Amino acid sequence: MNVVLDTNVLVSAILSPGRKAYSILQSVFSGDFQLVFDSRIMDEYENVLHYRKFRFDENDIADVMSPIREYGLQIVARQIRDIKFSDESDRKFFEVAKTSGAVLVTGNMKHSPDDPMVMSVSDFYEKFLS
Repeated sequence: MNVVLDTNVLVSAILSPGRKAYSILQSVFSGDFQLVFDSRIMDEYENVLHYRKFRFDENDIADVMSPIREYGLQIVARQIRDIKFSDESDRKFFEVAKTSGAVLVTGNMKHSPDDPMVMSVSDFYEKFLS
């Protein structure tokens, strides 16, 4: 199954090993799910993981980004303009999910449209990993 991970899922996975976001990321890394992204998402991942407020170690960032680059599936997403987003920066995640037929996993449902392919971290975990 294809999945798109919102950046907040990656951040949560690094900040809270052993919790649901971490388990989802580990399932992606072990090949249970195919991570799908585009260049906009990769840019955001890199930028956010390097925010000074997180103080992530470069090795921790590399431990996350290297397998994403190596095993993830990069696509060119089609634009979707007929849906409103409260935060336009979240549009790219939805576009990639829709283009690839993926489930979008996010820690912030209020920024995503009401769509069955958009799932919270908890809902995804309960449905596919518990």
